Amino acid sequence: MAGKIIMVTGGARSGKSEFAERYVLHYSPKCDYIATAEILDEEMAERVRLHRERRNDGRWLNHEAPYEAEKIFSALSEETGAVLFDCLTIYMANLFYGKNAPTGDFLSRCDYVYAKIDKLLDAARGCGKIVVFVSNEVGSGIVPDNQMAREYRDLAGWVNQRVAAAADHVYLCVAGQAVDMKKLAFKFEDEM
Repeated sequence: MAGKIIMVTGGARSGKSEFAERYVLHYSPKCDYIATAEILDEEMAERVRLHRERRNDGRWLNHEAPYEAEKIFSALSEETGAVLFDCLTIYMANLFYGKNAPTGDFLSRCDYVYAKIDKLLDAARGCGKIVVFVSNEVGSGIVPDNQMAREYRDLAGWVNQRVAAAADHVYLCVAGQAVDMKKLAFKFEDEM
């Protein structure tokens, strides 16, 4: 059975993670949770602690995957029916800047990330479960004042577009409210 891909995006503190958690638990009483963050400082440790507190009730099987997350999909539990992947933009940053970061110019490094995201999407689609990808919407603010931040913003936007194109539903969260963007999206006649 082919899996179903859902994308949940929004800005900081938009309610996207809470919505995504409720979404997967609506479809399965027990869920896999793929966490992508690496704890590199105290502030990230606190964020991870808060997320873990919300998932300490026995309904979650946790997997840590800051790299090569596609491999987790072949090891998911038989007792779960849904997977929460939180978060895509942190995972993308790990791939782009982390311990195995590609070298070369910006666009060739982007190609490396796209190939890894495509593997991730293939694994998600093939797992036979509902997979919800949480991602930050980072392009709605001002243009960053430095090259690294602009590259991150651009790559995050392109990765979000790639995942959204593959997704069955894309929910945008604002102020704790989620709207299915694919239902509202304009479609050209050749896409109908």
